[in-house]
Amino acid sequence: MNILIKNISEEGIKADALILPFFEDYSPDIYSDLDSIIGGLIRRIINSKEFTGKQNQSSLLHVRNINSDRILLIGLGKQSEITSDRMRQAGGRAFFSLRETGVKDIAVSSKLFEHLPKSFIASQKPVFYFIEGGLLSLYKFEKYRKSENNKEIKTATILGSDKDIALKWLQTVVNAVNFAKDLINTPSNDMTPAVLSDLAKSISGKKVKVKVLERKDIEKEGMGAYLSVSKGSAEPPKFIVVEYKGGKGDPLALVGKSITFDSGGISLKPAEGMEKMKYDMSGGASVLAVIKAVSELDLAVNIVGILPATENLPGGSASKPGDIVKSITGKTIEIINTDAEGRLALADAMGYAIKYYKPKAVIDIATLTGACSVALGSEAIAIMGNNTELMGKLKKASEETYERAWQMPLYDEYKDYIKSDAADIKNSGGKNGSLVTAGYFLKEFAGDTPWVHLDIAGTAWNDKDKPYMPKGATAIGVRLLLTFLKEV
Repeated sequence: MNILIKNISEEGIKADALILPFFEDYSPDIYSDLDSIIGGLIRRIINSKEFTGKQNQSSLLHVRNINSDRILLIGLGKQSEITSDRMRQAGGRAFFSLRETGVKDIAVSSKLFEHLPKSFIASQKPVFYFIEGGLLSLYKFEKYRKSENNKEIKTATILGSDKDIALKWLQTVVNAVNFAKDLINTPSNDMTPAVLSDLAKSISGKKVKVKVLERKDIEKEGMGAYLSVSKGSAEPPKFIVVEYKGGKGDPLALVGKSITFDSGGISLKPAEGMEKMKYDMSGGASVLAVIKAVSELDLAVNIVGILPATENLPGGSASKPGDIVKSITGKTIEIINTDAEGRLALADAMGYAIKYYKPKAVIDIATLTGACSVALGSEAIAIMGNNTELMGKLKKASEETYERAWQMPLYDEYKDYIKSDAADIKNSGGKNGSLVTAGYFLKEFAGDTPWVHLDIAGTAWNDKDKPYMPKGATAIGVRLLLTFLKEV
């Protein structure tokens, strides 16, 4: 979509539809000139209480005497309760509903955003969040079905004199989110480890280098934990390493869980809902999307992205509960549950990153535990780690993007939960504390390197449409990590 900024009046802009935001409890007469030209329609619908400005409430007016055929009134809720995310929600509702009417060119008035309360503080211009929500709401995944709905908004024009809106950042980030969503929504028969590795290679460039370790390379490196996950599948594992060099010093390592389909292995998952397990590579997709965006934005950072890609299936050669495997660090792991496979792949991926790249920090992102959904529902990422400063920066980025993160404890006592009688450690401590014991398992492989774990199991998939997050993959973590990297 083409986004423009024009210093032109609401009545003067030529568009298929004009969006006018409103507060519920504060109605400055900022649209009075426009309203007088269209015969007082706005005042009439407000006086009738048909439109009150409640959050995400909308009303479409067909008008004459101006250059726009339609006016969409959209509610932002109470002025005193406005947040950047409420603006995203309203923008998402406005753009989505207008697209369904078949309009091609829309315009957004930014006048109301000049009347925000002094308590509203954000890093971007207020209209940025409205447009961001609008763009995110338009994502569609229709690769596998014929659709008669070819409706698309082609141009969005922001009305105002403020040119200092980060449009390149906005469009690059939204494109990265959509890129990750496409990867995650693709079914596992078409999103194998080999396909994912080819897609990683496609983002190679002047500052981006990609290498892929094959099974023999993985065996040579001693990554027995990761290899154990792949043993039941006919699809070969692909250990994907993506380097971006845009700055100086040691890199930041981003490790993304990349299980392209997770059946649970021998510890088979229930059949209900298993079709969604294509989303178990959400962490890896997010890492790939982040590096793609960082390259396009030319950020002055060094990053190494690690995607340990494989399937987890119950084949005849699959790993079994009770098996003991050795990781790249030399630490032995007793497999208690083959459905606790993500941490096995991540342990070797983290070990590889630390061994060969000496990163200044490691951040892993993974759909790691069902317990995350039990604890936090679908509203927050579980965050934990060994470095308070790093966690603080990520939590700040989570607040800015509304990809909210809630810190969980990693008490030393949790080590006893994953103590094995036969190996150095076991991959599952049972149901009690399973969200944090999974995190503690990874902590054992971080060592002294600053490390943060993001468990996105509860937030990586939407079962129903939300104002700017359509049903399906959410690509959560992409906006959070890019916002974090911008400030590093």
